[in-house]
Amino acid sequence: MHGVLLLELGAVVFALGALGRVAGRIGLSPIPLYLLAGLAFGEGGLVPLATSEDFIRAGAEIGVVLLLLTLGLEYTAAELVGNLRRHAPSGLVDLALNATPGAVAGLLLGWGATGALVLAGVTYISSSGIAAKLLVDLGRIGNRETPAVLSVLVLEDLVMALYLPILTGVLAGAGLLGASGRVLLAVGAVGLILLLALRYGHLVSRLVFSPNDEVLLLRVLGAALLVAGIAERIGISSAVGAFLLGIAVSGPAADSARAVLTPLRDLFAAVFFVFFGLQTDPASIPPVLGVALALGTVTLLTKVFTGWWAARRAGIGTLGRIRAGAVLVARGEFSIVIAGLAVAAGAEAALGPLAATYVLLMAVVGPVATRFAEPVTLFVLRVLRRDPVRSVPGPSVPAPPSPPDLPVPRTTAGHGPAGG
Repeated sequence: MHGVLLLELGAVVFALGALGRVAGRIGLSPIPLYLLAGLAFGEGGLVPLATSEDFIRAGAEIGVVLLLLTLGLEYTAAELVGNLRRHAPSGLVDLALNATPGAVAGLLLGWGATGALVLAGVTYISSSGIAAKLLVDLGRIGNRETPAVLSVLVLEDLVMALYLPILTGVLAGAGLLGASGRVLLAVGAVGLILLLALRYGHLVSRLVFSPNDEVLLLRVLGAALLVAGIAERIGISSAVGAFLLGIAVSGPAADSARAVLTPLRDLFAAVFFVFFGLQTDPASIPPVLGVALALGTVTLLTKVFTGWWAARRAGIGTLGRIRAGAVLVARGEFSIVIAGLAVAAGAEAALGPLAATYVLLMAVVGPVATRFAEPVTLFVLRVLRRDPVRSVPGPSVPAPPSPPDLPVPRTTAGHGPAGG
């Protein structure tokens, strides 16, 4: 059994390395290829895994934690709070534009208020994990639009801290009032973590820092897993907990932590995307593909507008607005969790396959859109700015005669006008 486990893991990791090389050759993020590899290795795929799925599941959870931890290391607590305040209107626009299509689809499909609530969450929340990976892969961490993107992502995760307790209460038959206690606990916990990060971040940095890379890696990774686990236990996303821990670590500790965590993050992030694909049975896709495509088309446009709006409010130019919108398109881990809760509670049988197909579609389209949004926009702008008189054929006009050649003046050094 252990030999089979090692064989499967070795085959998966080696295949991911080959796919990453292919993605690098064609200038694309490897995320879509990792997702398709998950489809190939999953149930109903070409080579289903027999023994390693539980290990990959645990690795996927660690991957999300590391992605958000390293993203948080790029910013301080003061920057986070300032950006959240500044971009709160963008968060409201995001919620209105992207939850509404899912809610309407749930009602039109006849799934009632509960189905509408579930699909609203599925279409609303972007994938922080995919967005973080894209920003790293494409070298956009330092871009001017990135703080606006991160603020929208963090606001979404904070909304999830309220939404998930409400959803679980509704699915359990407790209603909105029954879920109010969980919501208050989640809000209090997030506020406490932010307060600790603001006031005592220097103590956290001192606690995890070590000049020894091995000790530093163990401390930071252990702290991240502990915080993520505590966050999950009290009803907050592990991603939010890991991100806020990264925010709390600053200075030399943050710089050193990024260096030692990067290889580990890349490995487990790839495992996360493979596991995402493993969760989808290819045979369940065709019956719901039409609805998923329609929903995906609408919410692709609404997410791009959300990023455009957020970047515009931050004074970013056209290309930055397009980049911000494209990186928000992908849906991921939260959407699958939401659909999984609904299916486990006995909701509509078609809800799970629809959500999985929609998320897989958006998880592939998102990275592709992010990679090509800028060159496509540049091409369109060049076409629109072209002189319309030249673009329309008209009667030929003879060119005026050329003036006679004039003598070229010479400088005192005996050189022409170019100076040599």
